[in-house]
Amino acid sequence: MSRRAVLTPDVTTTDLAPAPDRISRRTAFRIVAVVYFTIMASSSAPSPLYPLYREEWGFGASVLTVVFAVYALALLAALLVVGGLSDHIGRKPVVFASIGLLVVALIVFAVADGVGWLIAARILQGIAAGAATGALTAAITDLSPTPRSGPLVNSLAPAIGLAGGGMGAGLLVQFAPWPTTTVYVLLIAALLALAVAMATVPESAVAAGFTDRRHLRRTLTPTMSLPATIRPAFWAVMPSLVATWSLGGFHLSLGPSIMRSEFGLTGAVAAGLDIFTLFTAGAAGAAVASRLVTDAARGRRVMAAGALVLVVGVGLDLVGLTTGTAAVYFVGTSVSGLGWGAAFLGAMRVIGAIAPPADRAGVFSTTYVLSYLAFGLPAVVAGFVVGAVGLSVTATVYGGYVIACALGSVVATRVSARRASRDVRPLGPDRQPA
Repeated sequence: MSRRAVLTPDVTTTDLAPAPDRISRRTAFRIVAVVYFTIMASSSAPSPLYPLYREEWGFGASVLTVVFAVYALALLAALLVVGGLSDHIGRKPVVFASIGLLVVALIVFAVADGVGWLIAARILQGIAAGAATGALTAAITDLSPTPRSGPLVNSLAPAIGLAGGGMGAGLLVQFAPWPTTTVYVLLIAALLALAVAMATVPESAVAAGFTDRRHLRRTLTPTMSLPATIRPAFWAVMPSLVATWSLGGFHLSLGPSIMRSEFGLTGAVAAGLDIFTLFTAGAAGAAVASRLVTDAARGRRVMAAGALVLVVGVGLDLVGLTTGTAAVYFVGTSVSGLGWGAAFLGAMRVIGAIAPPADRAGVFSTTYVLSYLAFGLPAVVAGFVVGAVGLSVTATVYGGYVIACALGSVVATRVSARRASRDVRPLGPDRQPA
């Protein structure tokens, strides 16, 4: 039978078993997870090198804001245009193309000798990461050996990847030879090896293809795809995603400057330490929460609890900034990271449960479009206003915004839970259908 068969209601991607001459489902799941981790690590790897670039090329903070913005915009554009493409042509072709483009971006980083090259590399990197995100997230859900594994890996891979990329690059920059090239060469080698491993992974999606050119154009037209049946449940999850990704944007955009200007911590390792603390704690929070999340209902409860922990942590961050106490700031970052991990895992568990298999990549791509908007827009605004009002004021207002989003997440979760409870309540004598 052709792989371009139309997906019918009684066929799901999770029903597909690996071909007998290929690797097991569990091994395939692990390979895809490592690919996702590595791509996320490459996203944060350039951050510890920015101080070196600034010293060598002589640009200011506004240029770093542009570098941050073009990456986020390129990633969003890729999610919007090709985010759901793997639902039509399969997960693997999209992943292979993304790896190839990312290798090109890393080569540009390695040979860069000016700001223009840096911006070009970040654009290519953003396109590659955006194209890969929807396909990899959907593939992890497709191949998940247990209901708990997929949401856990989809939560851990960004956290561990961003933490490992930031801290690993910082260590290499400070202690390895050729600080502006070593990290990129190692990432290129890892991606090429993973491309070989990915070739052994069975395709997890039914490649339904396209009925005609109009169907192809409609698929590639920038859009966010959400089946009408899941929209109420999906929008109830979004405040949690906004809070968690805004927190990540806070630390990735302002963290290195806070380390240097507010606490006097310099060096590439210090630049990556804030990022490492947040996302390592996030991975731990997701791992603990995964044991509690057995279904979507518990996912909502964990999501709300994680948001409250995040509020406490960001509050401690602001206390540390106000008092100039680095220890309090890092305790707050660790606490907010735990909340980040729990809230994000709960949100991904709910989305994974409600997303129809035939639309899974599109739903996850829409999820990440909105998440990266929450990640990028406040950080870009902060980058432009920091010169006018100062780093401390900018960070305080930014932190207050994250706290407000997290509290909004708690309210939205409770409202959604009450609505769901009313919908499933048994019919009583006074509620019999007409």
